[in-house]
This record gives sequence, C-alpha cells and structure tokens, in this order.
Amino acid sequence: MSEETPEDTKLTRTKRRWAEEGKFLTGRETRPESDRLPPGQHLVRDWPVLDLGLTPNVSEQSWRLDVTGAVEHPVSWNFQTFSAQPQSEFRSDIHCVTTWSRYDNHWRGLSTHDLLDIVQPRAEARFVELRANDGYTTNLALDDFASADALIATHWEGQPITREHGGPVRLVVPHLYFWKSAKWLNRIHFLEHDKPGFWEVRGYHNRGDPWKEERYSD
Repeated sequence: MSEETPEDTKLTRTKRRWAEEGKFLTGRETRPESDRLPPGQHLVRDWPVLDLGLTPNVSEQSWRLDVTGAVEHPVSWNFQTFSAQPQSEFRSDIHCVTTWSRYDNHWRGLSTHDLLDIVQPRAEARFVELRANDGYTTNLALDDFASADALIATHWEGQPITREHGGPVRLVVPHLYFWKSAKWLNRIHFLEHDKPGFWEVRGYHNRGDPWKEERYSD
C-alpha cells in the first residue's frame, strides 16, 4: 500500500471542505484589547493535536534549522548551536482555526527578534516562508514574524515540546491562528515576495488574524 501524502489525509480533506463551506464563521466582531477570546472560539484545558496526519520523528541529534534567503548572515544550526543562542520565555494564548483556544501557555526558545538581530534581513525582505520536516509550509509577513511575543520554541510548560506538538522545535506566533506556527520547523526563508503555503493555497486566509476571524480566503 502506498504511503499517504499530506494532500490525501482525512484531516486535510475535511479542512479543505470547511474552507469551501465557510464553517465556523460567526461574523461577530471583537478586539483583543476588550475581549481575550476571539469570535467563534471556545476554551479548552488540554492541547489538541492537529497536523497533516504525518508525524515526523525528528530527534534533537538529527534536527537542523536553515535560515536562508534575503538575509546578510544565513545560518545553519544543529540543536546544540541553536540552544546556545539567547533564550527567552513568553506566556501567550493559542487560537486554532478549528475553534479551540487555550490560555496562558508558557514557552521558552529563541525569540524571532533575536533571530532577526543575528541574520540581519536585507531591505528587500518583506515575507517569511516556514518549512517543516513533514513537508508543511506556511507564510508570514515579516512584521508578523517579528511580533513581540513570537519565538522559535523548544519548551512548553517547562518541558521539551513533544513530538506530536512539533518538537523538538516549532514556531509560535500567538497573535495569529495557530496553523501559522509551523511544527517541526527546519527552514526559515526570507523573501521579497509573498509565497502562500500549504493551507493558504487550499482555501485558508493568507494572514489568519483570529480577532478579525480571518479563517478562509475570500
């Protein structure tokens, strides 16, 4: 039997149908300064596992991160070198496009601000493409990637991030829907022009602001 691809998994087919149907849209307006829970979301205490149906087994020993593209100082780090970079801790909420939210997640890792200081994006860099070990990609505007509490995380609640949640290293961009926070991160590529990723070309919004309910493309 041939191996299932990300495009063929049940979750991928279901979420593409949600985009076509506009599922979960409420039309209600809210703002983060006045309402902590975005429209259409409900709170959970656990951390649901969602991915493309493929869970790569990436060890700390085999993991690498390549930072490439429109930067002055490209880097290629193994886990030990990555962990030797400045470490930050943030507490933030998670908002998933499938309508669940989880408050007060404690993260540790390399802040995107510190990464930007190291690699020095060139003037033409305006977007970032994120790649993962399972073949997943997503895109961010550089301003979103550089948000104050965004980081490349290795720990959640004081423990190494587990494999099912994207360990050993994942992106965390808490002010956008969590599909933008790529799991099993292995490449960050700086671009002059935007390059929509896996879900963005399958009916999901190019930015994904939870408070504007940017679940799907127009």
